[in-house]
Amino acid sequence: MNTKTMEGLVGARTNMDLMNTPFRVYKEARLKGDTAAMERAMGYVNEYSDKAEEYKAEADKGIKEDAKEAREKAESEREQAIRERKEEREKFEKGIEENRGESIDGDTVEVSPEGKKRLEESVASEKTRPDVSEESTVQISTGEKDQHFNAVL
Repeated sequence: MNTKTMEGLVGARTNMDLMNTPFRVYKEARLKGDTAAMERAMGYVNEYSDKAEEYKAEADKGIKEDAKEAREKAESEREQAIRERKEEREKFEKGIEENRGESIDGDTVEVSPEGKKRLEESVASEKTRPDVSEESTVQISTGEKDQHFNAVL
């Protein structure tokens, strides 16, 4: 909180509190019919009221300054965040460009003679295997066919 705002709020509150005493004197003087005391008391009430208005204006000015500072701070933080995101994006794009520039060589696999032999045997055994459907029915001991049993051969 700005010092002007605090000073204005405290000053306005204090003068409003100080205004209560002369106003009470004014009421008592009115009951007694003492116009001179009434005029003096009302002069003090007006004086404290004017001071309270001045402090209120100062508090308003301080609030506006606080709001302006808050807007400027938010704007600078927003600009900083934009700058940081832009730098991150540029860094990311630079990394992508570097990766594109590199030649991508695949890994090579060398199969041993024993592995080649096993592969050939595996392929040959699949060719000689009889053709069987994937779904089969199984007859259970009760003589019924179970349609839910799937056998893969």
